[in-house]
This record gives sequence, structure tokens and C-alpha cells, in this order.
Amino acid sequence: MEPIIAGNWKMNMDPAESRTLVQDLMKSVGDIKGRIVILIPPFTSLASVCELTRNTRFKLGAQNMHWERSGAYTGEISGLFLKSLGCEYVVLGHSERRHIMGESDETVNKKLKVALEIGLIPIFCVGETEQERESGATEQVIRRQISEGLKGIENEAHKIVFAYEPVWAIGTGKTATPEQAVAAHKFIRNLLKKPSTILYGGSVKPDNIDTLMKEDEIQGVLVGGASLKADSFARIIKFIQ
Repeated sequence: MEPIIAGNWKMNMDPAESRTLVQDLMKSVGDIKGRIVILIPPFTSLASVCELTRNTRFKLGAQNMHWERSGAYTGEISGLFLKSLGCEYVVLGHSERRHIMGESDETVNKKLKVALEIGLIPIFCVGETEQERESGATEQVIRRQISEGLKGIENEAHKIVFAYEPVWAIGTGKTATPEQAVAAHKFIRNLLKKPSTILYGGSVKPDNIDTLMKEDEIQGVLVGGASLKADSFARIIKFIQ
């Protein structure tokens, strides 16, 4: 399976900035092979990014979705709308959604179910806080997030891309050591009934991508801040395999 390099732009990049970034990426890595590159812009930039990446090697993803297909949910977005814009992937359970926006394992589970039903590939994020790691609860937290997140869809876990994102490493400049990441990935893999793709996320940068991707357990990365600049994201995409 080809490794996945996914860039989550979070609440950055208006449509004009997004177009410029994509155009720069296409110049440097538009024809790259041997890996899947997923661009995950904010909702307002999805249409323009889709237009630029149509018939290219780049894939399109969204940062979130609601668990209902339509209805009176002001400010929310339907997964069907995302599909109509060309999205193939959707990020669910990101720590910023859990810890800032108050999302629960239950709501993540509802979103995962609907994403699978409508044909979107979920990028399902799990990971522990610094306090949870220091107290020795890393495996307990990950086990809970996965078991609750996959309730009723355990047999479809192989259709999901998992992303181990230690909360203490997201946007902090701290990165899990390859040993820490590999241990978490192995634990996740042992929880699943069928083989699944597992990404690492958490301060992935050009200067650590090669080291991370040398590990067989790490099948790709979910990149945050380093995906906002064409040169740094291109270097990550061009990691030495």
C-alpha cells in the first residue's frame, strides 16, 4: 500500500491563498508517484482546491462533518455536500475537535458510521494528552477511543485510516520519538481485527519526516503547520523512502 501524506490546513488559508499553495505544490510535487497526497483545506477553500486538483494525483479531504445528511443544524456541514465537492476523505475525532469543541467518543462514532455509509474514507484520530501519558494511561485512552469510536462498525475498521496523534505533540514543536510512535501504532494494530493504515501526526516537519517514515509501522503522516508552506510540505511529500 502506498504511504499517505495528508496536509491538514486547519483554520488557515482563504480560497486565494489555497489556490496559490496548490499551484506551488503542483509545480514541485504534482507528478510524484509512490505515495498518496491528501489536501485538507477549510470548507471555504474546498471548491477552489477541487477545481485545481481534478485529474491530478492529489486527493481532497475535509476537516469535519456532521452525522446527519441534512437538517436543521446551523453551521454544520453534511458529508454528502463534501462528496459533491470532490472529497474522498474526512478527518474525524481530531484532538482539537475533542478538546476545544467538546466532541465525545459517541459523536465521533456517529460520524464514522455515516462517513462509511456514504462512501467517504474517515481519517480517525486518536491520541493521549501529556497528562495521560505521564500517568501511564496512554493505552487505556487509545483503547477507549477506538472501542467507543468503532461501536457497531468493528468489522469495517479496515476501511478506515487511523491517525495516532499524541495531543502533547500537536502544534507544540514536540514530536513523539520513533519508538513512542511505533509502540502506539503496534498497540492500535493489535486492537483491530483486520489490517488498517495507521498514520502518525504531531509536529511532523521536514527535518523529522525521513526518520519517522523509516519505521514500518508508520504508513504515513497527518501534517499540520508544515503543510501550510509549499516548500516544507513538498519536502515532506518527497520523504526518502
